[in-house]
Amino acid sequence: MEMKRTILSFSFVLTAMLAHAQLTLEGCQHSAQTNYPLVRQYGLIEKAREYNLENAGKGYLPQFTLSGKATYQSDVTKLPMDVPGIDIKSMPKDQYQVMLEVSQNIWDGGDIRSKKQLTQATSEIDRGKQEVDMYALNDRVNQLYFGILLLDEQLKQNQLLQEDLGRTHQQVSNYIANGIANQSDLDAVSVEILNTKQKRIELESSRQAYLSMLSIFIGKEIASGTTFEKPADTFESTSLVNNRPELRWFDAQGGQLNVQESSLKTRFRPRFGLFVQGAYGNPGLNMLKDDFSAYYVAGVRMSWNFGSLYTLRNDRRLIDNNRRKLETSRDVFLFNTNLESTQQSSAIQSMRRQMVDDDEIIRLRVNIRKAAEAKVENGTLTVTDMLREITAENLARQTKALHEVQLLMNIWSLKYTLNN
Repeated sequence: MEMKRTILSFSFVLTAMLAHAQLTLEGCQHSAQTNYPLVRQYGLIEKAREYNLENAGKGYLPQFTLSGKATYQSDVTKLPMDVPGIDIKSMPKDQYQVMLEVSQNIWDGGDIRSKKQLTQATSEIDRGKQEVDMYALNDRVNQLYFGILLLDEQLKQNQLLQEDLGRTHQQVSNYIANGIANQSDLDAVSVEILNTKQKRIELESSRQAYLSMLSIFIGKEIASGTTFEKPADTFESTSLVNNRPELRWFDAQGGQLNVQESSLKTRFRPRFGLFVQGAYGNPGLNMLKDDFSAYYVAGVRMSWNFGSLYTLRNDRRLIDNNRRKLETSRDVFLFNTNLESTQQSSAIQSMRRQMVDDDEIIRLRVNIRKAAEAKVENGTLTVTDMLREITAENLARQTKALHEVQLLMNIWSLKYTLNN
């Protein structure tokens, strides 16, 4: 029984802690980065790089080749003369051979080194693309996080409006008792209360949908009572230097093109190697001996293929063409991000200028609403007109809250655009 009470008490405390938990934007971004399934790709890219490098390095190991053949030919080499008293046998027309060759690369013209460099360059590209895809996740988290902040502000203002309308409902009830208002005025207030409640249901449903999506991103359930901390206003400390991962991805692609260009030289370089051949067949090295015998051959081998010279010029042109395409893509990206950051900076400045008058507008709206209440009480203004002023005051408060969240959203959008 005591154990049961302890468990129930712990559950209550845990539930209370979760209900009053607080999340930050940076924390959500970090959780999303570690929870997103694509994060496993980092390990796969590294493993692929290790395997490819190891395979390329094995080109320096001795290579073994086992071959065999059985042939029959229509004619064989014969001596062009006969020697009296000597029977000289000719080669057999059916021939058999099994051969094991061991070859050791001495110099491959830099081919293995180029393969390793190309493997490294390809791995850098894959990793750069991975970082680009993972970085895009931050923008999706930002949209959800600021969406929740905006809904929280709207819910807060909705609650204040309900409280104002509740007080107004009581006032109008008193006015009816004093003969200042009638039942239709009270019905008008009741309609506004119901509309406000319906709006709250809509806002709460939207907030829960945003919570569910953000929960999926960060990999843990978010309680409905969780509070979301407003990010700091970091505009003054935000650098306008572009540090997006796409730029490193473009650099990696350029590095791969450089490796491909340097590897063209290895195609028309000679190759040198050692080899040893051990064989068993009929005939052996003695072509005139019709018998199975074992033999070996050892030596140095050189090969030089000039066929790649035919396409060398076009291969270089193709690489240069790809380099120009890459530079164009980079310029387009820089142009778009520069345009976007300029728009966001202007939006931040505009929002700051608008927010200067928000408090004054609210103060004036409060005065107008109070004056409207006094006029209704004196019988010189209708309840409908007073409701209009109450709604206008609430709209002014909502506008201020919207501006505050939009300012932060624009600042963090700028941080995302430039990765600063």
